[in-house]
Amino acid sequence: MKTLKCAIGITAYNEEANIGSLLQRILDQQLCAVQITEILVVASGCTDRTEAIVRQFAARDGRIRLLVQEKREGKASAMNLFIHEAQEALLVLCSADLLPAPDAVEQLMAPFADAEVGMTGCHPVPVNDPATFMGFAVQMQWRLHHELNISGGFKGGEMVGFRRVFTRIPYHTAVDEASIEPIVRGQGYRVQYCPEAIVSNKGPETVDDFIRQRRRIYAGHLDLQRLLGYKVSTMSGHKIISLLLKTIEWQPRKFVWTWAVVGLEIVGRYLGYRDYKTGAKNHTVWEIATTTKELHGDGVDHQRSPTAP
Repeated sequence: MKTLKCAIGITAYNEEANIGSLLQRILDQQLCAVQITEILVVASGCTDRTEAIVRQFAARDGRIRLLVQEKREGKASAMNLFIHEAQEALLVLCSADLLPAPDAVEQLMAPFADAEVGMTGCHPVPVNDPATFMGFAVQMQWRLHHELNISGGFKGGEMVGFRRVFTRIPYHTAVDEASIEPIVRGQGYRVQYCPEAIVSNKGPETVDDFIRQRRRIYAGHLDLQRLLGYKVSTMSGHKIISLLLKTIEWQPRKFVWTWAVVGLEIVGRYLGYRDYKTGAKNHTVWEIATTTKELHGDGVDHQRSPTAP
């Protein structure tokens, strides 16, 4: 079997709390058919210890290289720098605020043994406590994304793999992973969801952070549709509501919370639509949802079924 060589790119802005844990997880990946030859960390305008921590890891492992952007220019700019600097034909783009399961990279890259596959997406599993309203909201959001993926749609995010069949994405996009999808599809490649490529992430823990995140993403998707004529699968409200009704929990508190989350999504989409139409708010360099940065270990049982919510 031919070894699949890949380069991993990590985009980071003030990620001292998690960057060390993430790098260690990547170094400890259980690999069989995949080889990680490069780990490039793009630190954009960091004012904390992110760069110092990366340098410590780079001194231990020559595959790790720190790329510094003195000014924070947005994730798309950081991603384009990664694409320019990476040497491999297969790339992995990874947010700095997550933790991959021990075999996540292997699972994410294995489909590229098929020359028709051009992009893959992971299975994010949030660590938020579903016993709280915001934890329920985040768990519901990612569960619906998972259901959308296994039902034939595609929603990339958090960590994606792709072939280096383009030189850059639009610099002013607020939805970087989603910008890869139409470029890859447009060249005739397939995209594939990898439910066993599990990564732990942290969703917003306040209503303000949740709406801020959903607002930015919806505005970015509208702009992507204008720029590239491509509509991502989560833009279909009908499809999402259909999946929601199939998976809705009827326990009274959860039932009420479900529709409260729908209300927050509507508010976020309305604000995103207004931002897009008026141009009053530029999401290229977005406001950080600070409560998503407190991962502190994943708390996920990686031995459980990857399709469990």
